Amino acid sequence: MSLTYTAPIAQDGLASPRRYLAVALLLLAVVLVVLDGAIANVALPSIALSLHAKADNTVWVVSAYQLAVLVAILPCGALGEIYGARRVFLIGVALFTAASAACALAGDLPLLILARFAQGLGAGAIMALAMMNLRQALPQHMLGPIIGINAMIIAISSAAGPGIAGAILSVTSWPWLFAVNIPLGIVVLFGGGLLGHVEGAKRKLNAKALLANTAMFILFFSGADRIATAPVSGTALIAASLACLFGLLRLERKSDVPLIPRDLLATPAFRVAVIASISCFCGQMLSTIALPFYLQHSLHMTPVLAGLYMMAWPAATAIIAPVSGRLANRVKTAWLCAIGGALMALGLLVAGLTPPDPSGIAFLVGTVLTGLGFGLFQTPNNRILLLSAPKARSGAAGAMQGTARLLGQTLGGISMSIIFATLPLSTALNFAVVVSGGCAAIASLVSLSRARYEVAGPPGAA
Repeated sequence: MSLTYTAPIAQDGLASPRRYLAVALLLLAVVLVVLDGAIANVALPSIALSLHAKADNTVWVVSAYQLAVLVAILPCGALGEIYGARRVFLIGVALFTAASAACALAGDLPLLILARFAQGLGAGAIMALAMMNLRQALPQHMLGPIIGINAMIIAISSAAGPGIAGAILSVTSWPWLFAVNIPLGIVVLFGGGLLGHVEGAKRKLNAKALLANTAMFILFFSGADRIATAPVSGTALIAASLACLFGLLRLERKSDVPLIPRDLLATPAFRVAVIASISCFCGQMLSTIALPFYLQHSLHMTPVLAGLYMMAWPAATAIIAPVSGRLANRVKTAWLCAIGGALMALGLLVAGLTPPDPSGIAFLVGTVLTGLGFGLFQTPNNRILLLSAPKARSGAAGAMQGTARLLGQTLGGISMSIIFATLPLSTALNFAVVVSGGCAAIASLVSLSRARYEVAGPPGAA
């Protein structure tokens, strides 16, 4: 049972202190989802040993979660608009919490993979609707800083995830990595009534569209997984996913609640923010795969030391993200995003292309610049993406934000697989860093294109 408040939502957010309790619960749920994605990678060797499974099969513990999030996030955004953001969000939290218990109790690998898929479905609902609930909870002038704080929390959680996983595994077994989610999930569920509640628009969701959406992402993910080792079949699967996308768009030509929000994508500010986000996250994924290899193979660092050096990026992002949120109230977001993307591109080139230095000083300077640029870009870009959508379409906007991030990271992973498969390691690392810097530069230029129709000012002044 959750605490329930039946008082109506104010014109501009919830009353204080309810709004702050609601924000705390929403950010806690986001931390749960981010940590769960970050800790699973570290646990794979322990899982393989404990369940007597092959190492390559255990990768599906991570992949099943990512695939489920991709499948769920757009439908959950639409469901939140139809049935209410609070209701669908809390169903996602309940599913995530129950699936965490199933992961902890799984006695073999197939059951663990199935539980991880269910966990990813719950995470998709949380990611799609956290921002819609935040937008209902807060007055308009507070959204910029809170989006910055959200970005900071995600960065800190991502950085802390491997360390938390290592600490837990040093004293106990891998099931506890998932068991720790249970009490936190219960806290969010118990306090769920603090969230604002707005009745959704009672409309139907097209079942054929749901099937097309599911097939599209399964085919795309499967093709991405095979593209480097079996390029012909991988390309065919990706082509089939594009055919599903075309079919989905045709099915939803007259839909009031389309899974792919064509009405929002028709808005220049929203469309540019989505394109820039995909490009930025593509570069982010490329670099976060390539740079650890650079540290260990070019600078000859131990894995532990390389991990510490890599934390400079999220640390810098955590510092700049809330500052960026406040700047977005005074400066055109197009300029902030353009400067952030350019700074990220410069930092990547400094970190990856500077002649090898055993001290790693140049690498640290580069990754700090990259982290500052990443945070300076992400906060205002997410802000304009969310606030350029009408409040009633916040679910679709939040889902599209998450989809852009996941799609960009998947494209980055595909690109890195192709680069590793076609080039020698030393050449591949330098080339990957150049490509990732190019992606950040594209994000900068795309963002700059909206400067001509954007005005500086508080949220909504676009």
